[in-house]
Formats: sequence, C-alpha cells, structure tokens
Amino acid sequence: MSSQASAAIRAAFAFPLAAALAACGPGGPPGGGHGGMPPAQVAVLEVQPKTVAVELEYPAQTAGSREAEVRPRVSGILLKRNFEEGQAVRAGQSLFQIDPAPLEAAAARAEADVTAAEARLANASRNAKRMKPLFEAKAASQKDFDDAVSGEEVAGADAKAARARLAEAKLNLGYTHVFSPVSGVTSRALKSEGTLLAGPADLLTTVTQVDPIYVNFGMSEAEQLRLRKEMQAKKLVMPKDNRFEVVIRFEDGTTYQRPGRLAFTDVRVSTSTGTSDARAEVPNPAGEIRPGQFVRAILRGAQRPDAITVPQRALVESPQGKMVYIYAPGKNPNEFIAQPRPVKVGDWSGADWVITEGLQPGDKVIVDGLARIFFPGAPVVMGDPNAPQGPPGAPGKGAPPAKDGKAADKKGGH
Repeated sequence: MSSQASAAIRAAFAFPLAAALAACGPGGPPGGGHGGMPPAQVAVLEVQPKTVAVELEYPAQTAGSREAEVRPRVSGILLKRNFEEGQAVRAGQSLFQIDPAPLEAAAARAEADVTAAEARLANASRNAKRMKPLFEAKAASQKDFDDAVSGEEVAGADAKAARARLAEAKLNLGYTHVFSPVSGVTSRALKSEGTLLAGPADLLTTVTQVDPIYVNFGMSEAEQLRLRKEMQAKKLVMPKDNRFEVVIRFEDGTTYQRPGRLAFTDVRVSTSTGTSDARAEVPNPAGEIRPGQFVRAILRGAQRPDAITVPQRALVESPQGKMVYIYAPGKNPNEFIAQPRPVKVGDWSGADWVITEGLQPGDKVIVDGLARIFFPGAPVVMGDPNAPQGPPGAPGKGAPPAKDGKAADKKGGH
C-alpha cells in the first residue's frame, strides 16, 4: 500500500480512535490486550479465483411482436362489430361487417354481363366456323372471313373482361367482412356502427400479437467499448454466437419466470441517444406481459474467469473509496490485526462484489465483525462475532486462528 493511501486511512480513523481513548480516561482503557482491549472476534474468508456468471442489466420497454392495423378494403356503411374490445382474437376472425347490399347488386350485374358476353362469344364462334368452309370453297371473300375471325376474338376478349369484373365484384363483396390479419389482442374500436367508411383510409382498430413479446432496449457505446476491452483482455467470456438468455424484471422487483433469448442487435449507433438498439424475444402464453411496459432486461450467459469476489458486507467506505480489512499477522507472535486494503470493484455476482484490483488469491478478508474494529491495525481473533464478549481484559471467546486462514465460526465463515 502507498504512503498516501496509508496516511488517508489513518486520518479517516483518527477521530474515532481519539474519542475511544478519551472515553477511557487518562490511564487508557482498563484490561489487557492492545491498549487493554480484548481482540475483536471476526469471521474471515480466504479468497480464491473462480469463474462467476455475469449479468448485464438494461432498462427496457416491451412491444408486441406483430402489430397489425385493421382497415376496410371497400367503402360502405359499417353495420356491426363482431368482437369485444381488448380481447384476444384469431387470425382470420371476422371483426367488422360492412353493409353488403350495394356490392351484392354490383356482383349480380357483373354476373349478367358475363352471361351476355359469353352469348356474344358463342354467336361469333358459330359465324367464324360457318365462314371458314365458304372461304375455302371460294364462296366468301377474304374480308368476310377476316371479319368473322376478328368478331370471335373481340367477343372472347369481352367475355374475359366481364369475367374479371365479376371476380372483382365477388372479391369486394367478400371484403364486407373485415378479418383480423394476425392472432393477438385488439385495441378499442375507432369507428362505430352506422359510420360511412371511405375505404382503406379509415383505421378501424389494431391487433397486437403478444406471444411472443418483444423487449426493446439500448446498449450504450461506452458499455460496448468496456465489454470489448474486457473480452480482449480475456477477463470476460461471452456466450457462443451471443446466445444470451434474457430474463425480465418488473418494476416491483419480481422476475418473470419464462426466460427469452436475444434476437437482434443493431450495428448502428443512434446519433441522438448514443446507443445501439437491441431486442429480446420472450414467450408470453398467458399474456402476463403487456406491450408498453417498462421493465429491466437481464442478459445471462457471459462469464468472468479467475474472478475474486467478496461479500458486500466486507466492503467499507473510506474517503478514498472502497476498502476491506485483511486478517494479517501482527508484530507479536500469534498476534493478528485488521489491516486495511483499498480495492476496486466491478460487477455484481449474486450477493458478492467482483474485485478488479487490490486482492490476490489467498488473501484473508474479514467479512463479519467489522463493527468491533475501531481503528486500522486493531488486534483481531477468529471466532463468532455475535458471541457475547467477556469483561475488559478477559481473553476473547473466539477460537484460535486456523492455519489455513478459514473462520472457525459457522455463521460468519464462508
């Protein structure tokens, strides 16, 4: 530890130490030990590198996987709504009924036109057949024969046009039933019965598919750069092909029990937000997640190899940042002290902090009993920090420190 860090830590604990000594009177605290105080009983954890799971968490918003607008394809009077607003509908289900009477009449006229055109075609065909042998026998002129053939061809074209108009009329008649294009949940109806619809320009309602549901979020450019640097340094391992498992956490802190998967990440960075869009696809068979909800998207699957972690309670805030106490040998034989050590923290791993700087494998970190350490370098002994202490000067009730540095107590030890 540098001399500046040591001086800062001593300064941070100078006032509590002076207050404790002043409270004991001019002669110092009664009893034996360091200044007459018995060694504080602490629980110790010997840190070792291990592979820990990494969770990447981002604010997100849900959206339907498909959102379809329902519009009429023909004009007419809206007769009936065939669904309950806000309820689930199937693809192909009739949602609205438009008055079919005008289109039924148009279809009937088109059918009559087809009958007349086919009759004219049949007559023209007969004339052409009669004219052919006469022309071959030199009993009819070339012009008469050509007129007969052309008449048949024109009548055939008129019949095709009439049949096309009939097909269009029947198609428009079928459009008087407005069907749902997808399966999903409807919004409110925007037109009521009796409204004159002008055609596709009028929006009737929308249908949103919510199973699966999309979870949209953004990854900041700074976050992506940090992850890339850690991957290059082999401090972070991503899942193969970025196959992250995605879990949703609601605003009340509860977690959705059906995990999804990362489905899309955009290579572009937004110039307005500085983030890249990403999207997860989550199963939602019961409709528990609704479009538009604000949630937290948690990406699982990454790992941090050879990581050193300590419980959150082992960290102490100092003027220079976070620090821990190391169970270290003192000056006297069989004496151990609480030695402060500045550290830098990284991600969370469950209830533990990942320590990026300040600790080495085999360091013995004090995890319980920190409230009994009144100053840096205070004498400590492994034991149960929650056990009742003896009178001043009496030996501590904790077990002697083990050679492997592990805590003797079962509550505080790890």
